[in-house]
Amino acid sequence: MVKLLREGALALLTLDRPEALNALSFAVIRDIGAAIDEAAGWDIRALILTGTGEKAFCAGADIKELVGRSLMDERAGSELGQRVFAKLDSFKVPSIAAINGYAFGGGLELAMACTFRVASSKARVGLPEIKLGLIPGYGGTQRLPRLVGEARAAEIALTGRTIDAEEALAIGLVNRLADGDVVEAAKAFAAEFTGYGLPALALARAAVRRALDVPLDEGLRVEADLSTLAYRTEDAAEGLTAFIEKRKPQFRDK
Repeated sequence: MVKLLREGALALLTLDRPEALNALSFAVIRDIGAAIDEAAGWDIRALILTGTGEKAFCAGADIKELVGRSLMDERAGSELGQRVFAKLDSFKVPSIAAINGYAFGGGLELAMACTFRVASSKARVGLPEIKLGLIPGYGGTQRLPRLVGEARAAEIALTGRTIDAEEALAIGLVNRLADGDVVEAAKAFAAEFTGYGLPALALARAAVRRALDVPLDEGLRVEADLSTLAYRTEDAAEGLTAFIEKRKPQFRDK
């Protein structure tokens, strides 16, 4: 139900359940976690997530599995999704969701857990849980405000409406739109940062993630600490030297 392939410096994780619009059964969520763990052992520079087919990145949770569960089962299911998706927060390299169609509910939550999102012009996204008398449980209520702001996130979650690709781009929910194949567009986007040193990329991601979690003065201290660490890397010495010598730097991820 989940395929993981390596293509050079990239890992491609594909939800492979097209007959169910790549819906997230609990087994699929566990498989995603296992695939992320496996990819963490590879020498890669970016991770791309997508879904099989043109209709859906992921249509959301497998609704049949949500009926008749106990209170403890419901809590465990939410915690499983949150725990697996959080692996992308701490993943060693940036991740890109290649949204090739529908991304609803848990599908959008998975996409939002990625560092970046590239969407097909035909993509449609949303958090429709409210229509079932539910709310998002895999991180949607927490990640969406960080991407689009509190008021807009509340409107999206409380109305459950569908957002088209153009609006998703305009509000900052996705980073890029793809004219053609969305996975190829994601690969092209990855090429914009995979040539840089991994230490600096990791430090920059860490600094940006802290920005919305702490007051400005504390965030500035975090930035100063991480900036100082970046200066101590071999890649920084190479980058500065290459600039002075007017040549392209040869980063070694050290």
